[in-house]
Amino acid sequence: MEYTEQGIANIDESPDRLADARELAESMDSAVDEFYLTFGEYDAVAVIEAPDDETAAQLVLTVSRAGAISSETLKAFPEDEYREVIEGLPEQ
Repeated sequence: MEYTEQGIANIDESPDRLADARELAESMDSAVDEFYLTFGEYDAVAVIEAPDDETAAQLVLTVSRAGAISSETLKAFPEDEYREVIEGLPEQ
């Protein structure tokens, strides 16, 4: 995530926005598992769990719509799923 101009101007509200995002996630049968304040290219990283990609997208879009952050998402495969992907590669 990156803070928008609005988000950084109201940075003191960020912990409350995170709490709201956690509540929203719970209402969508999802969770914000981890949150990190970062420096470098991005301002923060959140690890979320959702029952499916559609719910994850809806969660991220709803949070982003409030205007305090812009986001970039990526899907991560846990180790057991990663191993299944590798095992399923076609032979060359």
